[in-house]
Amino acid sequence: MVDAARARKIADRIQRIVAEMLERRIKDPRLGFVTVTDARLTNDLRDATVYYTVFGPDEEEAGTAAALESAKGVIRSEVGRQTGLRHTPSLTFKLDGVQQNAQHIEELLTKARQSDAEVARAASTATPAGEADPYKTPREDDEDEGTHSV
Repeated sequence: MVDAARARKIADRIQRIVAEMLERRIKDPRLGFVTVTDARLTNDLRDATVYYTVFGPDEEEAGTAAALESAKGVIRSEVGRQTGLRHTPSLTFKLDGVQQNAQHIEELLTKARQSDAEVARAASTATPAGEADPYKTPREDDEDEGTHSV
């Protein structure tokens, strides 16, 4: 077992290696505009999960997934060469859902803003259900009685 800090450091190195490989060496036409967002490595350094995003339609996501699966062996060899680990970790590529989550959150925030605007519009023309000033105020007669001097 390796400490978590070392595993994280190696995972960061794997992320950079994979990103450089995709940018410079992998020339698969199915590969879309891909960004490697993260890499996670198990504490035993045997398995690495590489997270990525693809800018473009769903067809590009599918093509990129196929291209990554096809290039996995070449990428793994390079990871092993550059990290110098005794056992090169197996690579698993996973589509990072950050973009979809961010888009969903943005849609929810837009709906909330619209709802707040509707409530504000309704409140601007609303009138109180009871008296305009629901708080009791002292009557003028009470005030005058307390100020008489003898």
